[in-house]
Amino acid sequence: MTTKIALVTGGSRGLGRDMALALAKKGTDVVITYNSNKQMADDVVNEIRAMGRKAAALAFDASQFGKLDVFVTELQKTLQAHWSVNTLDYLVNNAGVGATIPIAQVTEEAFDNLMNIHFKSVYFLSQKMMPHLNDHGAIVNISSGTTRFCVPGYSVYSSLKSAVETFTKYLAKELGARGIRANVVAPGPIETDFNNAAIRSNPQMKTFLSAQTALGRVGNADDIGSVVAFLCSEDAKWVNGQKIEVTGGINL
Repeated sequence: MTTKIALVTGGSRGLGRDMALALAKKGTDVVITYNSNKQMADDVVNEIRAMGRKAAALAFDASQFGKLDVFVTELQKTLQAHWSVNTLDYLVNNAGVGATIPIAQVTEEAFDNLMNIHFKSVYFLSQKMMPHLNDHGAIVNISSGTTRFCVPGYSVYSSLKSAVETFTKYLAKELGARGIRANVVAPGPIETDFNNAAIRSNPQMKTFLSAQTALGRVGNADDIGSVVAFLCSEDAKWVNGQKIEVTGGINL
């Protein structure tokens, strides 16, 4: 059986880390990216290797759009060095940052930074990876429950995530002839260090959000990774162009 390889952007921490580990548990080798903390990325690589899978980590700053070609070149070198191949099977566009900014306070600089990270880099990394994705592979884009329900201060972030959701449908349509599927996973409130640990560091917010959720709690990182791993598997071979909201049933 041919080894499958996944690229998980932002795979060194938080949700991305759990996605990478969940993929490895399903027998997939993983390349993760990190923005600044190489040690954290190396720790994830070592965890994956301890499972008997191959792994590697690459630096990737989604806000630096001009360096995207350099990253793709480095990825190809890494694939060749570790796997003796030039292609992979799964692309998980997870890298992101949080920002709570009321509309009246949004600057053009903040808007452009979020757009580069959450949409422009997702769009063009997907485009540039198309020749390097094996047929019958998969793309998973990470969105947010806040494209369905509104959270004050998330107007830019959520609008860009809505763009990602639309883009995913087009990926599914245009790559379908190659058997490549594209889907969206949209997490709800998750207790991680995302957005300056907004939920973890605010007990009142955590209590409020838990009360809005049918299952009575906020999410944990390990609530998300298994869903991404499922979408990158043969178990999901007929799931395409879909958005799966993983929120525990919030705001129903």
